[in-house]
Amino acid sequence: MTTNWTIDGVKEALAAKKTSARELAADFYKRIESRNPELNAYLTLSPERARRQTDKVDSLVAQGKPLPPLAGVPVAVKDVISTRGIKTTCGSKILENYFPPYDATAVERLEAAGAVILGKTNCDEFAMGSSNENSAYGPVKNPLAPDRVPGGSSGGSATVVAARLAVASLGTDTGGSIRQPGSFCGVPAMMGSYGRVSRYGLIAFASSLDRIGPLASNVKDVAAILQVIAGRDPHDSTSTTAPVPDYKAELEKPVKGLRLGIPKEYFGEGMDAGVRKKIETGIGLFKKLGCQLVDIRMPHTDYAIATYYIIATAEASSNLARYDGVRYGLRVDDDSLLAMYRKTRGAGFGAEVKRRIVLGTYVLSAGYYDAYYLKGQKVRSLIAQDFRDAFTKVDAILTPTSPVPPFKLGERTADPLQMYLADIYTVTGSLAGVPGISVPCGKIDGKLPVGLQIFGAPFGEARVLQLAHAFEQAEGAAV
Repeated sequence: MTTNWTIDGVKEALAAKKTSARELAADFYKRIESRNPELNAYLTLSPERARRQTDKVDSLVAQGKPLPPLAGVPVAVKDVISTRGIKTTCGSKILENYFPPYDATAVERLEAAGAVILGKTNCDEFAMGSSNENSAYGPVKNPLAPDRVPGGSSGGSATVVAARLAVASLGTDTGGSIRQPGSFCGVPAMMGSYGRVSRYGLIAFASSLDRIGPLASNVKDVAAILQVIAGRDPHDSTSTTAPVPDYKAELEKPVKGLRLGIPKEYFGEGMDAGVRKKIETGIGLFKKLGCQLVDIRMPHTDYAIATYYIIATAEASSNLARYDGVRYGLRVDDDSLLAMYRKTRGAGFGAEVKRRIVLGTYVLSAGYYDAYYLKGQKVRSLIAQDFRDAFTKVDAILTPTSPVPPFKLGERTADPLQMYLADIYTVTGSLAGVPGISVPCGKIDGKLPVGLQIFGAPFGEARVLQLAHAFEQAEGAAV
């Protein structure tokens, strides 16, 4: 049976009765059994839930009824997204035995569209990390280069797609956690605008930044998943009422004549020479497609990392206060309540999560709130204004996804600042709330993937996908 399944391929095979949804899921589970011990990409599998869903799909096929858009498509879900009755740990010891009593809206919508959820993917603890080395359950290995990281925090979700252990997956992106793993694993990975996809059921890291989005082996499949999970949700007051366009219909529109901004600030010091060469070649491909390249300035880019790590940690400090050993999750008993809190949080949280809680508590504390958090919010507004100004001149913005190719396991764990700088090109779009996608843009020495990032105007996902699809069709992954 083929390993290179796409959403259309699955639907065609089911309709022609070349396979059944149950057989397809069983085939994926066999591959997972073979490769997951090496990659550590799945934390929990859900074969019983998958079987119930495959039986529903196979029943529709047997009755000759129309198939929903994702009928029988095997998907994986990042372990920070709630799944009813399936263990959801957030990659943390503090939630090692947590079974949510409800599904996230994105998960509900996937299953309503016929998708088959194979299991939950490994991630940095509470989605805090850029390498997937912060998981309490061990690091994920890059399937294209096993001595390298797959990127983080959605490293498991990128790995299962790249290793063909799922047709598509859901990840989450707070400062680059979908796009950077997509870049490192050589797969398209999309973050929609803030509010485009409901956050209901997403276990919070930083509520004003967190977003759920799709990863798949091609842009068309990314569009198909986004189509299903996007849209207003009454359970999430921050989800938009803006209508969801027909993303797949928009894909084939010509890109000739579109103005693409090239921001000088994204091509400065610190970028790997191999990455620069591939990105410049990729940008040149857009010129060949008839796009107009426009030099633009985004003057507040240099402040993005500092701003992000003030705002994100402040929100994390507040959100993670709920893990106190009283209501759910890990509890380390002690005679005194305060000691129980301390021991539970000390045993349950890993080093990076503790670091961010301490930093976030500091920037919110009396005497420092104005100097750090309030100032961070003001700079965030300036970064968002940079994007608004740019989109008065251009239709989209092209940048590298990461300044470096996948780095070696353990290479940056002792230096948090170097780890944080891996997100330097992704956090800007996160702070501004705009959509972005990473698309494969060649490999350094034919081995290490590079990602090209495309930013669009708020709720301009259709334009971002249109450009990504044109780039993919022009064989941008081979530049």
